Amino acid sequence: MRIPAHSVCTAIRDDIVSGVYARGARLTEEQLARRYGVSRVPVREALRTLESEGFVVSRRHAGAHVAEPTAQEAADLLDMRSLLEPLGAARAAQRRTEAHLKVLRGLVRLGQERARRGRGEDLASLGGWFHETLAQASGSPSLTTLLTQLRYKIAWMYAVEPSERPVEAWAEHGAIVDAVARGDAERARNLTALHGEHAVSLHRLKQADRPRVRVSQHVVNMAGPRN
Repeated sequence: MRIPAHSVCTAIRDDIVSGVYARGARLTEEQLARRYGVSRVPVREALRTLESEGFVVSRRHAGAHVAEPTAQEAADLLDMRSLLEPLGAARAAQRRTEAHLKVLRGLVRLGQERARRGRGEDLASLGGWFHETLAQASGSPSLTTLLTQLRYKIAWMYAVEPSERPVEAWAEHGAIVDAVARGDAERARNLTALHGEHAVSLHRLKQADRPRVRVSQHVVNMAGPRN
């Protein structure tokens, strides 16, 4: 059974983000095909996609390598997110569906409950799902794709420290959802921008390490792509 290229791309991207492949590490089609249990064809397609996204660079006579972004490029990502997330929230206020609202409210309830109880181990993943759903509620596939790529790249380049004010952070999420539910695009935009400003201080740039590849047995799930 041929594995879809998207599944291979997702697996390689996840391994880059998590540090399995360090910045500057060489990526050969043979190595990747063996690691993920696929042929070289989907690997080749995946590398082209990852190069277009900025995770991989092709060097003449040297092949594909994991990209090595600069500190300025990393800082630019936070600036881009600060512009696009408020836009996405404003669009969500105009285009959201009842299904989007149901999911957003459910995430806010869970986040607020865990924040009040001091159970912070789930808050990062809940926050990620919240912002992903908010982006999807914008009704703009292009904007959603850009925000998803930004989240991947920011997770790759930054370590995010736990918030010292999780209750307040989830109260901000709740206020954003209230504005989206009322169709108040300007308030949704402003609240999301303020929330983003508070979150920036938690981001600490990761130190680039020496090129390496961790040894593990990562086989692509043949049932389909993750996420």
